[in-house]
Amino acid sequence: MNTVLMQNVQQWLERDLDGKTKQELQGLIDKGDEVELMARFSNRLAFGTAGLRGIVGAGPMRMNRLVVQQTSAGLGRYLKQQVEDVESRGVVIGYDGRHDSKLFAEDAAGVLLAMGIKVYLTYQTAPTPLVAFGVTHLKAAAGIVVTASHNPPQYNGYKVYWSNGAQIIAPHDAGIAECINEVAENKIPVQALAFDDNTLENNGLESHGLVMLEADFYHAYCIGVHQAPELNNHTQPSLVSLAYTAMHGVGAGFAETILKEAGFDAVYSVKAQREADGDFPTVNFPNPEEKGAMDLVIAEAKKYQATLACANDPDADRFAVAVRRDDGEYQMLTGDQVGVLLGHYLLSFSAPTQRLTCASIVSSSLLAKIAVHFNGQCCITLTGFKWLMNVAMAESRPERQFLFAYEEALGYCIGDLVKDKDGLSALLAFAQLTAELASQGQTIWDRLHHIYQEYGFHLNEQVSIALQADTPNIGGFLRENRPEKIAHLAVLSIDDFSMARRFYADGTTELLSLPLSDVLIYQLEKGARVIIRPSGTEPKLKCYYEVVETMKASESLEQAQTRAQRSMATLIHSHQMSLPS
Repeated sequence: MNTVLMQNVQQWLERDLDGKTKQELQGLIDKGDEVELMARFSNRLAFGTAGLRGIVGAGPMRMNRLVVQQTSAGLGRYLKQQVEDVESRGVVIGYDGRHDSKLFAEDAAGVLLAMGIKVYLTYQTAPTPLVAFGVTHLKAAAGIVVTASHNPPQYNGYKVYWSNGAQIIAPHDAGIAECINEVAENKIPVQALAFDDNTLENNGLESHGLVMLEADFYHAYCIGVHQAPELNNHTQPSLVSLAYTAMHGVGAGFAETILKEAGFDAVYSVKAQREADGDFPTVNFPNPEEKGAMDLVIAEAKKYQATLACANDPDADRFAVAVRRDDGEYQMLTGDQVGVLLGHYLLSFSAPTQRLTCASIVSSSLLAKIAVHFNGQCCITLTGFKWLMNVAMAESRPERQFLFAYEEALGYCIGDLVKDKDGLSALLAFAQLTAELASQGQTIWDRLHHIYQEYGFHLNEQVSIALQADTPNIGGFLRENRPEKIAHLAVLSIDDFSMARRFYADGTTELLSLPLSDVLIYQLEKGARVIIRPSGTEPKLKCYYEVVETMKASESLEQAQTRAQRSMATLIHSHQMSLPS
């Protein structure tokens, strides 16, 4: 077996104090499984703007206790370099309901405590939005949440928030990664924690920098939700009933409490999915976007003829909803539809000085048009809430404060309570919107019809296109072969984010303000759009399409959607045919 590989494996075994992962590695050694060992030791999990995420297992390319300890030591070193009073301000740490999350969180706490940094550790599982809230609420230097969100059961992750409460962006991601590499060659000191039924024993640990965040902290978030002006519309909540699922995650207690305190008494939780379970036994993939994931909550809604069937993902930072139709069946709304509905609703009653919204480049263009109608502004950012919220804070002014942000992947942020996506406050806002409409004898479908009639029916689809393995340099080909038309629609402009420049059809150009990224955006006639994210490692394109159809006065939603789907099919087919084969 490869000598260098075995040296790395043995060194890892000497540093890894977890008997489970040591046994796993030893088993691979005993079997002589060099291929699997190479996969585990070819590199280490890359720390980026989303922190870490990977399959749980032994070795530096997996999520495990030693990787978490090394990551925490690197984060601690970077914080000491960047934040003068980090030791006293501290770091907030929370974790979801996956099997190893609590242990990983305690390891992170132990490492930071050993470095003299104060730690606020949640006393039990916590939704991801609660950790983001905790960073600003406690004026901490940073936050860590151990979660793999809606990934399959075998995954876990480690997400970092900066002192502003938002996910880290450059230069912090690279700085932390560099510090992790520096400390990974050394033994990591870890201060032991002593617990008794999730409560600190009277052993003096608090005097050494560990503060447990207990029920009063959890309640502070709920109070913040109900004091937020954007979430204070209490128009006849009794008119709305809803089924809810936490999808084997950690959101149920918060969702039920927040809804009840806002007057929503007819809430029916899916019992089989209410409690946290890292095996996710009733869903193939714990993501509300996946086919079948909403089946149980829709069945629960049908049982009670509820108005809505609502879901949070396992760490409760995303929100999904199906709405009852006139025929008694339930139809899922897309992430764009929910974002547009919430944006329109919030803009309609917000103060004139609170009209700043944000959306990602791949989300519907409709929110920006609605914002203009309400004398507001919509900032367009790169994909991801790390960009949405950092841009929102940078662009906020006393005369134009932040109101709402969303991305099409079911992420929504309302107001300034949480500087990240928050599926719990989005759940409440959507319920309040539904109740307000019901008090006027209207439904969510009526509101969508109204919006589409005023601004056009916007349809968005995402398609991953696999190309031939020998297709050379996809991004380069697309940039050298700029189309004049796609699906008989003239290309009006092309945004090339790799060089931060917009190219117009008449030959003129202008600079773009967004960070460099391997993204191309084609703006077409009639409001249509194609966005392409070429893969740098394989012949594959991730494409986002948008078509806009003027909605006739006498037309139903179904009729307009049928027309838009025909246009979408033509656009996708034509675009795919134009790509190299």
